[in-house]
Amino acid sequence: MSSYFVPPLNYGMVEYDLTRSGVVHQLNFPFLERLNLRTVLYLSQDEPSQQFLSFLDEQGIHFRRTHQSSSTTAAETTGSLSEAQVLSALEVILRPENYPLHVMCKQGRNTTGTVIGCLRKLQRWNLTSIFEEHRRYTTSKVRILNEQFIEMFDANSVTIPPNHPDWL
Repeated sequence: MSSYFVPPLNYGMVEYDLTRSGVVHQLNFPFLERLNLRTVLYLSQDEPSQQFLSFLDEQGIHFRRTHQSSSTTAAETTGSLSEAQVLSALEVILRPENYPLHVMCKQGRNTTGTVIGCLRKLQRWNLTSIFEEHRRYTTSKVRILNEQFIEMFDANSVTIPPNHPDWL
């Protein structure tokens, strides 16, 4: 009997011990187990499945979400993240005590891609490289508003903790 390890939709490695994907299904659980995750950062507005939450609990994996505002902003109605949500996500990503860390949203494309794009900007990647990586995951589903958000994102608005990942 052989074991299969199936990565989630749009799975990818961002940095050492930092990965990304779309929503995780039961078929992906054995794959995720091998990552020895400490934290999952869930960026979707909808609720994750109880099966997924039970899996995280059984594995001792911390479940984190971005801070969400109760009011509907223009960014939220276009399906994009607000600046506050991106800053909240980056706050989790920049703390080594959350690693190994997995960032995910429903499809692993636009929402996760926007957060990772802003992280790349913080890492001082040039915009061409950021958009190339972003489009690799969004394919034909790219949202120009998300790329504009990344372009306009002020990396100086991010508070870098003194104890941050080595790749920053």
